[in-house]
Amino acid sequence: MTVYPLHGATRAYAWGSRTAIAELQGRPAAEGPEAELWLGAHPGDPSTVPGPDGPVALNKLIAGDPGGQLGVRVVERFGDRLPYLMKVLAAGAPLSLQAHPDAAYAKAAYARQELDPDAPKNYTDAHHKPEMLVALTPFEALCGFRSPEVSAAVLSELNLPQLAPIVSVLRAGELAEAVRLLLTWPESDRDDLIEQVVAAARKIPDDHPHTPSFVLAVDLAGYYPGDPGVLVALLLNLVWLQPGQAIWMPAGNLHAYLGGLGVELMASSDNVLRGGLTPKRVDVEELLRVLRFEVLEDPLLHPTEIAPGVTSWKVPVPDFELYRVTLTEDRPPMKLPGSGPRVILGASGDVHVGEEHGIPVEVRPGGAAYAPASAGALTAAGVGVCFVAAVPA
Repeated sequence: MTVYPLHGATRAYAWGSRTAIAELQGRPAAEGPEAELWLGAHPGDPSTVPGPDGPVALNKLIAGDPGGQLGVRVVERFGDRLPYLMKVLAAGAPLSLQAHPDAAYAKAAYARQELDPDAPKNYTDAHHKPEMLVALTPFEALCGFRSPEVSAAVLSELNLPQLAPIVSVLRAGELAEAVRLLLTWPESDRDDLIEQVVAAARKIPDDHPHTPSFVLAVDLAGYYPGDPGVLVALLLNLVWLQPGQAIWMPAGNLHAYLGGLGVELMASSDNVLRGGLTPKRVDVEELLRVLRFEVLEDPLLHPTEIAPGVTSWKVPVPDFELYRVTLTEDRPPMKLPGSGPRVILGASGDVHVGEEHGIPVEVRPGGAAYAPASAGALTAAGVGVCFVAAVPA
């Protein structure tokens, strides 16, 4: 078999949706939350492919023949591992504010952590985790810092004396100090502060230019009462994606997914530093070392049409690239873009993927296929939309 049906692993985080992935796959709602569908070879939850004696974990398939599965160029650069992880992400509630380290910092920090048994366990591996997301449904997210002048204006409208120091440092352009002050707010005062923020936000008229920020504060406080991340969130760009729009989260970008269904592609790592909106531990000093306190003027990642029916989003990392392929009745079978090890995810319709003279694999919405580097060029036929993850040549 040269192209395999790929069975993803479902993660049941509490913030997940019971219906979004189920609806994509055309089945009834799940009994519990389905937050992420992992499609890749990450050792934390590898996908599986059919084997002669039952399902085989993709990371074990790769380990048995790295050269054939990944190709020489991928092995030489990344070792015996698939360098990316694709996910279908279904946010039924807001996720934590988070950021990820760059490659050099992750490698050094993980090494230091492994040498010190008493060190905080912030890192699970030695890799970076840049990531992108393409919306499949309307999707709401926070992505990158907006202008500190705008954030100062938003917080000053709440008219709370406690926030005056935050407003002052924001007006001075000191994003890092504003984040530090908020995340180290005295724990005994946090509940009262967030309650006052909510009360003040509810008094803002609906026609105020910053009403979406105040609505967001009220919503987030409902999920995370007493969490200073409610205020940190107001320092970030609030983004509403329509299906097909994308955002890019490079190393050091503070972000959070708030709601919706999307295709996420990232470097294969699980290194996450949280910055609020979570019951989990927040290592403020480590987060401040990783964050990039830069204003992100445009959080959208803009697409490029590289051929009729084929769209790509260019990202400045060597670990992955993503294509969206649209097949129509009036278009003949199409050669798929990408080379090396590829994961193909169905988004709509009914698509069949295979080598030119091989047995094709059906890829329905929410289903997937895996093609090793040795499979060579792939062809897709049918009517529908699929996403292709690959390693840039």
